[in-house]
Amino acid sequence: MSTCCDGVSDLRQTVSISTFLCRITLEMANFRSFLANDLLILGFICNFADNMKPTIIENEIFEFEPFEKEGSELMAAETSWRGMAEELQELHYLKGASFIKQLKLIVYYGEFHRVEGETCIFSTGGEQSPDYKNLLNAARKAVEHGYRVYILPNPKGTRTPDFIFEQKGNYKVYDLKTILGKASVGNRLFESIGQTNRVLLNITTEYNPIALARSIRSYFERNPQAIEVLVYKGRKSISVLRADTINGASFFKYFVAKYIQ
Repeated sequence: MSTCCDGVSDLRQTVSISTFLCRITLEMANFRSFLANDLLILGFICNFADNMKPTIIENEIFEFEPFEKEGSELMAAETSWRGMAEELQELHYLKGASFIKQLKLIVYYGEFHRVEGETCIFSTGGEQSPDYKNLLNAARKAVEHGYRVYILPNPKGTRTPDFIFEQKGNYKVYDLKTILGKASVGNRLFESIGQTNRVLLNITTEYNPIALARSIRSYFERNPQAIEVLVYKGRKSISVLRADTINGASFFKYFVAKYIQ
């Protein structure tokens, strides 16, 4: 037999369940609203990031390119300049990427000025040097072949190259040997051993091409560090690498043909 209290109890239970269900519904609505707001914020952040991405890349490229070509604030912040003589001497102890970085350092900090009357030849002075005329003549030929040329000083007590050549971001150093008469090219080449691994021969006289080829091949055999002998003869430019001289007969034939053409 049910009583009034039983009915009230049932009613209370019904109300409690209804209240509980309402609370759940309300919490779910709040959660959906919260989730929608979060998704809206997340979408805004993603759009913002997408819009910012090209700007960041452009800034990174802008900072990188001047470092490769003409130096940058990054190089200035990380490098202390010790003076031309010490920086040139440092080249003897470097190889590969470190060597190239040192060349860029010298070009950037070396206080070069454009040589009067020239467009792509730079110097730090030394115009009164007895060898300056030969340096300038060879530099002009290099410019004709597409190089930007930096004439290096010759500090006392330091064996240094004569030039830094730059072409499309590639840097090389050369020791100049000007051949004016019948002096042995071989002896002049041997003088550069221990000074640099690239030699520029500026031939200003008639010289037997076979004898010249033999001297170049002998230089590579005697100097395991040698990389290149660059020959200027008139308007001709002949680059000889070590690998070119391995087969003597083929090299002589190739070189003579290039030299006399």
